[in-house]
Amino acid sequence: MMILLIWIMLLGLVFFFSYVLISDYRKHSDKLEDVSTVKTVIIGFVVNFFDTLGIGSFAPQTALLKFTKQTNDRIIPGTLNVSNTIPVVIQALIFIKIIKVEALTLSLMLITATIGAILGAGIVSKLPVKKIQLTMGIALMITAFFMFLGQMEWIQGGGEAIGLRGWRLIIALIANFFLGALMTAGIGMYAPCMALIYALGMSPLVAFPIMMGSCAFLMPPASIKFIKKGAYNRKASVSMIIPGVIAVLLAAFFIKSMSLNILKWIVIGVIMYTSYIMLRASSVFDNTWFSNINSN
Repeated sequence: MMILLIWIMLLGLVFFFSYVLISDYRKHSDKLEDVSTVKTVIIGFVVNFFDTLGIGSFAPQTALLKFTKQTNDRIIPGTLNVSNTIPVVIQALIFIKIIKVEALTLSLMLITATIGAILGAGIVSKLPVKKIQLTMGIALMITAFFMFLGQMEWIQGGGEAIGLRGWRLIIALIANFFLGALMTAGIGMYAPCMALIYALGMSPLVAFPIMMGSCAFLMPPASIKFIKKGAYNRKASVSMIIPGVIAVLLAAFFIKSMSLNILKWIVIGVIMYTSYIMLRASSVFDNTWFSNINSN
């Protein structure tokens, strides 16, 4: 019953978002941006395929849009959110359906992530982003290291649980609250959520409906704000949505048919990649940091 309710709520969100987007697009159809449809279609497909694998879409999509000069920097945040909202909701609907996860655990984690994004925005906005990125980067690298040791069977780690109870559930809810809040600071949720699921002894597969469901509840209202302010590239966003949905469907089938052992290696790679991105963004690898080390 809870899973059905989640489905209904997500479908309601995506239909309302689609109505707002189509209305705005039709209203401004006579003054659309000068954008290459071929380039944006390819970008939408590529980033959403890898997003479905858990790599995330915002960072590579930003790089590709800037490299191909498809939109100006000012409206990139809105363009990212609007173009990825429907693909992310589709991801959530698919993985909630095809991957077995305990309903209470899923529902509570989705709720806490949403509350975290709403209530935590004011708190997180006052924190130094670079320190958050440094902390998360180190934490993810440590998690990837222990996952690697577990895969090599040098230590026991991970698990096959599809739900949580007791203190593990409490830790999961608190952590997901903060992950939802950190999203408002631009810290992606996918890799940290994968690390959390692993640390609590759950199956890596369970991370997909939880992390994508959390984002699916957050993105439609955020994207609607960008649409109403006109702070997005209309033509680029719309042209990336359909290929993005197709990519999601292909990647979801790929993940569903994949062995758990291969999936664990992919998760390790995703977490290590995200760790490196966060450490680089925190300036831990820049010359100033090394200069400070040498001076001490």
